[in-house]
Amino acid sequence: NVAPEGIASQSSTAHLGVASRAVDGNRDPEYSHESCTHTVGGPNPWWSLLLPVVYRVTTVSITNRNVASERINNAEILIGNSLENNGNNNPRCAVISSIPSGGTKTFNCTGMTGRMLTVKISTSFGILTMCELEVYGELAAPSPSFSAVVMGRRVA
Repeated sequence: NVAPEGIASQSSTAHLGVASRAVDGNRDPEYSHESCTHTVGGPNPWWSLLLPVVYRVTTVSITNRNVASERINNAEILIGNSLENNGNNNPRCAVISSIPSGGTKTFNCTGMTGRMLTVKISTSFGILTMCELEVYGELAAPSPSFSAVVMGRRVA
């Protein structure tokens, strides 16, 4: 799980449900145990994670709250390298139809690369809560910055 390496942020914070709670390593779905995020109710809530480097993401797992579990319904998971608009313009990995109350669901994002992961709900009024978000993958191959060919051999 590379999520704890990143910096979490969200559109707003309510009831002390700060963004970093989703990457604290604690899947506890009980909000009063201080392991879940919580945005203020409003239009288009989002949560994002900026990783220190680009990863080739294989899966994303999200643990839902044990109460008000429907709040995550129809959220989108986005992965890419654009930091613009808090990552809300990046390509979509998955749409979360639902996650059982207090349950964890894994989404396959094989082949997607990026250092920005965003969970967003496109709605006129919504609240986004998550109790844990885990990102699994490997470092993406770095882009060569410079290379030269000397006598038929590539030299970096």
